[in-house]
Amino acid sequence: MATYVIGDLQGCFDVLQRLLQRINYNPAQDKLWFCGDLIARGPQSLECLQFVKSLGNNAVSVLGNHDLHFIACYYGFGTAKAKDLLQPLLDSPQLDELVHWLCQLPLLYISPDQRYLLVHAGLAPQWSLDDAVKQTDEVQQLLRSDPKTLLSVMYGNQPDAFSADLSAEQRWRFAINSCTRMRFCRPDGSLELKEKGHPRYQTSLVPWYEFWRNKPRPELFFGHWAALNGYSPVADIHALDTGCVWGNALTAYCLETQQRYSVAGM
Repeated sequence: MATYVIGDLQGCFDVLQRLLQRINYNPAQDKLWFCGDLIARGPQSLECLQFVKSLGNNAVSVLGNHDLHFIACYYGFGTAKAKDLLQPLLDSPQLDELVHWLCQLPLLYISPDQRYLLVHAGLAPQWSLDDAVKQTDEVQQLLRSDPKTLLSVMYGNQPDAFSADLSAEQRWRFAINSCTRMRFCRPDGSLELKEKGHPRYQTSLVPWYEFWRNKPRPELFFGHWAALNGYSPVADIHALDTGCVWGNALTAYCLETQQRYSVAGM
């Protein structure tokens, strides 16, 4: 029995199947954890959602920015881009069922034994672990019970810092931006949401994980940041987006053996 944490699928279903062959995945025994962005940009978003959903309790996934944008498009608060190749998903007779399933997924997952934490992008520097759990739970409950209220105020880059003075709508947006969009922060810990490159090219911005290097927390896994190519300098914060949809690789990390497995992307 093994648990494998897998980076951003982004509609790369055939590549996922090759990765599962590579790790000798046994659906009767093994569990798969996904770092979000199950869909968009690759050609098989529908197949990716159908497969992960079919795994039931043998799979865990958090929401990524592409997943949330797709949900927003379904409810009329966004527009699907042609380059995201989502038309087969939008045309599927299972569309309603798949969107409902996506709305049940969390922004943040902590394993029952409290040893591991899964998030798509990262955790805000101003948060404690308790803050992160509280803020993401609020978003998760609203997405499940009243998605239109949440999605109607989801978009935007402000606020860029967390405080007790934020309104409910600002808290939701800040949590979503932190967990699904953030890569860099300013030195004061405020979010910078535009820069996507590698940290080596930055002199004024700080990777979000540096703020969490010494904070009390579980071992942490994230995706979203293809420019890192799966490398984080913090030993127990693991980057798993290795740019499958951009022609690089799809990567899985085995929790039990601490071994990585990769197969070539599209």
